[in-house]
Amino acid sequence: MATLLSNCQSCDHDHVANLTFLRDYNDATVLGLARRGEALTRVELAERSGLTPQAVSKIVTRLIADGLLVEAGRRNVGVGKPRTVLSLVAHSRFALGAQVERDELRVVLADLSGAVVDRAVVDLPPAFGVPAFVDELARQVDVLLGRNEVPAERLLGVGIGFVGPLDHRDGVVHDATGLAGWHDVPLRDLAAQRLGLPVRVDKDTNTAMIAEAWLRGEESRYSAVVMVGTGLGAGLLLDGQVYRGARTNAGEFGHTTIQLDGPLCLCGRHGCVEVVHNRALAAGDLPRAVRVLGVAVADLVQLLDIDHVVLGGRAVLAAPEAYLAGVRGELPGSDWVTVDVSLTPLGEELVAAGAAMLVLSEFYGVMSPSAPVLAG
Repeated sequence: MATLLSNCQSCDHDHVANLTFLRDYNDATVLGLARRGEALTRVELAERSGLTPQAVSKIVTRLIADGLLVEAGRRNVGVGKPRTVLSLVAHSRFALGAQVERDELRVVLADLSGAVVDRAVVDLPPAFGVPAFVDELARQVDVLLGRNEVPAERLLGVGIGFVGPLDHRDGVVHDATGLAGWHDVPLRDLAAQRLGLPVRVDKDTNTAMIAEAWLRGEESRYSAVVMVGTGLGAGLLLDGQVYRGARTNAGEFGHTTIQLDGPLCLCGRHGCVEVVHNRALAAGDLPRAVRVLGVAVADLVQLLDIDHVVLGGRAVLAAPEAYLAGVRGELPGSDWVTVDVSLTPLGEELVAAGAAMLVLSEFYGVMSPSAPVLAG
């Protein structure tokens, strides 16, 4: 009898846990539909989510009570009385995102829709150390939060897009290329302690890919974001998921060899795409720099069979048409192997916005084990 009672108590506990999970997952599903920006009725939310109208009604009630959704007027839908439409309350929650270049820190404040509402940019000193960086990050966070009067309860956390190699899972930076003294630095924990906020750390190229995937949604399945700034790297989206690799360090595209016995790179190897490209650019030879990148991107396309390449970073933004033409000119040209090459619409804020979206995606997926575009 005691054994039977124990088993029943266990079943009740599992049942309650499963009901809690189901409710939260469904909340995330409905909120995710609202995030896309279109005002929807309860019936439309039910149709698109696959949930029953009764379930959607309960979920919407909860989300309205939490200040995440709002009734935004009425709309005629076929025969019958107009139906109430619901919209996301974008300013109900915020996230901060930071991009760390070797010479610059950019921090943005994004609302729940992912839109950037404010930004701050400061130079970083040469060979900046860990304490100096964390202090500067804290200063810029304070500036943005103070300027926008964001209450603590509406702030979800801070995302940091940093120079690799690093481990996204534990937020530790391992020997960041070109940054002396950044060896096995627990950046996530140090920043969280200093800021008093939840912090997520990822490679800058990965946060760039998150931003692009966030904007494009399910239509984007196999693509790469190629970032050309003080460094050169790629964020990868494979089968609809951001691909980080076994050690969360995939995308070191700039440190693949393009010239045997070439110049010494910051990573310690010779003839890397990054150093060959950057030297050509520094010498004022833009056509050669562009061609180097184009050849390297063509190799990436052939290796991974991707169908979309997004270009970003300060070098690209300084000469966008040259880079677009140069990369397109090196790609395969058959009728059935087509590759779209475009510029990021987020401009200079691509990485920082993606770092904020890394935090936002966890809010949307906090309750859901599958955020297909953003899974790590």
